[in-house]
Amino acid sequence: MKRARCEITDRTAMDAILQRTTIGRLATLGNDGYPYITPVNYVYLDGSIYFHCARAGEKLDNIRRDPRVCFTVDIPLAYLDLGYYGDLPEPCLVHQFYHCVIIRGRAEVVERIDEKVRALNGLVTAHEKPATEFPPITAETPAVALCLVVAVRIESITGKSDLAQKKDRQTKQRLASYLHRRNLQGDEEAARLLRESE
Repeated sequence: MKRARCEITDRTAMDAILQRTTIGRLATLGNDGYPYITPVNYVYLDGSIYFHCARAGEKLDNIRRDPRVCFTVDIPLAYLDLGYYGDLPEPCLVHQFYHCVIIRGRAEVVERIDEKVRALNGLVTAHEKPATEFPPITAETPAVALCLVVAVRIESITGKSDLAQKKDRQTKQRLASYLHRRNLQGDEEAARLLRESE
C-alpha cells in the first residue's frame, strides 16, 4: 500500500467494517476483457462474503467463466470542504475521510443447502435494521429454490482508514473542532476518530 500510515493491519477492524456495511461492489472479468462492477447487497459471515442473485445474468456468467473477483466496501466519513480553509481557499485541498476494505478472492455458487439457508437468513438479518421479526428461512421456503447464493472466499484482504494520519496533533484538533461544529453526517464520527488517533 502506497500510504502505509493509512493501512489497517488489524483483521478485527477490517471485519468490523465489513459487518457495518451492507452494500459492496463486486468486480468480475467480462467476456469482452473489461472489468464488470456490480453493487450487491451482502452479508459477511464466517469469513466469507455472501450475496444472492438471479439464476442467470452477466455477473454469474463472468463468475462461472473466471471465479477470480475483487470486492470492496467503503464508509465515507466527513468531507473536508473549502469552508475549513477560510478566504480564497485552494480547491485542491478538499478531502474525504473514510474507511475501506478491498478483498481478492474466488466466487462460487453455494451448493450446500444448509450454507445457502444460513447466508439468506444472514442477509435478511443484516438488512433489517432495527431487527425485524421474520419467519426463519428454511430449506423448504419456496424462494430458496428461486435464487442463487454466491460466496466470495477471501484469499487476501486489505483495509485503509484516511484520518489525516500525516497531520500533527494540533492540526487534528483543529480539524476535529471544525467537524464537530459543522455537524454534518459523518462529522461527529470523524471528529472522534481524529481525536483518538493523536
